[in-house]
Amino acid sequence: MFKNILLATDGSAASEHAAGLAVGLARTHGAQLTALFVSDPYPYLGVGEVNPMGYQAYAAAAQQHAAQAHAHVESLCTTGGAAVPLQVRLVEDVAAASGIVESAKELGADLIVMGSHGRSGIARLMLGSVASRVVAESPIPVLVSR
Repeated sequence: MFKNILLATDGSAASEHAAGLAVGLARTHGAQLTALFVSDPYPYLGVGEVNPMGYQAYAAAAQQHAAQAHAHVESLCTTGGAAVPLQVRLVEDVAAASGIVESAKELGADLIVMGSHGRSGIARLMLGSVASRVVAESPIPVLVSR
């Protein structure tokens, strides 16, 4: 049924749980799996222009987090059964929800798998919910795990 699964990961516990689900689905369906890490835009407008080290440190930290998240998914793909074909992708300087939906379109994914922190109430209003935005904007099915 699924041939190309996109896993959105940020290295959190919620996304690690989603990674296990995505790898299991890919293994069951013989699907290609793409692990996507999206790095938000640099949050300090104007500061990077004055001090480029701030932006460089931000970008280096994002790349390190992405590498750690991708390594975790890769280990899941190679243990516990048949190996799952994996691509890794880092998208930088874009809002997470937009980066996930656009990458899914570009890759021709037929399923997006992602974790949710399960925030509610004021925390959800203040922080927003990437998962809810992806569900609202995505033209393909989205599996959200907690």
